[in-house]
Amino acid sequence: MGNPENALVIPDEVILSKIYFIRELKVMIDSDLAELYGVETKVLKQQVKRNIDRFPDDFMFELTNDEFANLRSQIVTSSWGGMRYLPMVFTEQGVAMLSSVLRSKQAIKVNIQIMRIFTKVRQLLSDNLSVKLEIEEIKKKLANQDKNIELVFNYLDELIEKQDKPKTHKQIGFKRTNV
Repeated sequence: MGNPENALVIPDEVILSKIYFIRELKVMIDSDLAELYGVETKVLKQQVKRNIDRFPDDFMFELTNDEFANLRSQIVTSSWGGMRYLPMVFTEQGVAMLSSVLRSKQAIKVNIQIMRIFTKVRQLLSDNLSVKLEIEEIKKKLANQDKNIELVFNYLDELIEKQDKPKTHKQIGFKRTNV
């Protein structure tokens, strides 16, 4: 059989479902990370507080009451009953920094997987943006084509009108008479 340490595999979908967009940032919640790392949320927070210099605001921040209420309303099943403190959330860089303060083998493996998923999410968003930009370009071209097609039809209408109502031409010149 294989090495039991290598047996830890968390489906990507599970990790993806724990990435949220808050303040226009992709973040993960402390309790979700603690669960994935196999530690108590309290232990994770203690390690962060002991190493707070490693976690500037763009790596980790505490949710506001409104943000937390909004997040709870989005998640149907909540395991946050009786929380005393607002959760900390970690950006991609903050999650990477967690690997330096949580040194268990499980934390390291999970961290590597999370980093790979963040990279995939960033690539998907980038690909999505590229597709949106291409669609906008096509829309612009189509808008111009509509104008061009309208012009062509206007010219065709004018030509058809001219054919339907031919102008009578007066002959210019001398008329020969037989004398």
